[in-house]
Amino acid sequence: MSLVIEHGRLVSEDRVFEGSIVVSDGRIAEVCEESSPSGHYDQHIDAAGCFVLPGIIDTHVHFREPGLTQKADMESESRAAAYGGVTSFFDMPNTVPQTTTLEDWEEKFHIASSKSHVNYSFFFGATNDNYTLFSQLDRHRLPGIKLFMGSSTGNMLVDRYGALLKIFETAAKLALPLMAHCEDTETINRNMEQMKKAYGPDPDVMLHPLIRSAEACMESSALAVHLARTYGTRLHVAHVSTAKELELFTGGNITAEAVIAHLFFTQQDYLTKGALIKCNPAVKTLADREALRQALTDGRIATVATDHAPHQLTDKQGGAAVAASGMPMVQFSLPTMLELVDEGVLPIERVVDLMCHQPARLFEVNDRGFIRPGYKADLVVVRPETPWTVTEEVIQSKCKWSPMTGHEYRWQVQQTLCNGHLIYNKGAFDAASRGEEIRFR
Repeated sequence: MSLVIEHGRLVSEDRVFEGSIVVSDGRIAEVCEESSPSGHYDQHIDAAGCFVLPGIIDTHVHFREPGLTQKADMESESRAAAYGGVTSFFDMPNTVPQTTTLEDWEEKFHIASSKSHVNYSFFFGATNDNYTLFSQLDRHRLPGIKLFMGSSTGNMLVDRYGALLKIFETAAKLALPLMAHCEDTETINRNMEQMKKAYGPDPDVMLHPLIRSAEACMESSALAVHLARTYGTRLHVAHVSTAKELELFTGGNITAEAVIAHLFFTQQDYLTKGALIKCNPAVKTLADREALRQALTDGRIATVATDHAPHQLTDKQGGAAVAASGMPMVQFSLPTMLELVDEGVLPIERVVDLMCHQPARLFEVNDRGFIRPGYKADLVVVRPETPWTVTEEVIQSKCKWSPMTGHEYRWQVQQTLCNGHLIYNKGAFDAASRGEEIRFR
């Protein structure tokens, strides 16, 4: 099976250039600058007026399967990913059961092999006492260890200091990346207690960023960075949400992730969006958002992901104590980042670095994340100046809602190729498509 993408503007490795891509047997066979390749191909994609990017690697999603499939499942969320130009995802361990045993980790791969439309892998979740299992994990199949240093969803909090030391030490010895959710539980609980005394059992969602406060984030992130420096652990701090935390990231083995919610929304959006934008860590101030946006280009933020976390709409009712935290964003992450390009926040080359190259580099993904001969043909074609509006009909996630509903984008995904297969083409979707297990190191 052969395919050629012609006449597009290719974006890869800090360059934008006119060119064509030849795909054969699932891999990029040739990258031609300016001239079109000769020969016969089974499929042609005319990308005139479009940009061609590597497929997005979303290193932080919650696809909810197994155990929470009333919210989402592997099929529905991987379909949403494909519609949004995301060709690979790393799923988090707070499912039911939690992915904290070797058997449950393997089961996720089994489910994905028959249901996921795009490429997949799964973090292994750390607990207070399972660090001895880390050495039994196949490091060629594993993106890393996920550590909840705060009371996030799934009740996977690691709250013993001795356990934290063992987790950081063991991950360092095995040269495995450690991705940490950093919020200080004692600070959050104290803040919540104070807010309930002042405002009742379910404080308004506007108070969520004061409960899951900047101080709670900074205290926990600082501890994680300290432990990583002590043991030489490869640490990636998930969904950084405050300007203050950015001071912690100066390169080396310690890097940071930003997610779409904190790059797009501010606390003023609670007035119109309410609990639809409630997430952990909380969406915070305009100053925090602007600092995060600046950090996209100065190196303090290494990757951009979604923390895609669908809930049923009924779960999103209530305030800071009752409404569920999390939002579905995987379908809209690339158009949102390209909107920031239009606003002058960052160049399109940096979008590709943050969402494709750096995820591949930091997690040592084999043969993906770049437009290079020999690499897997995970590619997305996007067209600028093509307005479209998010409606319920557009949303592919099983929950069928999004905080982006009603938003008009000006960049549109035209085609998504996964392993050389055209799985999404201008609204047409190949439901029979299946992704591959991602390999590492």
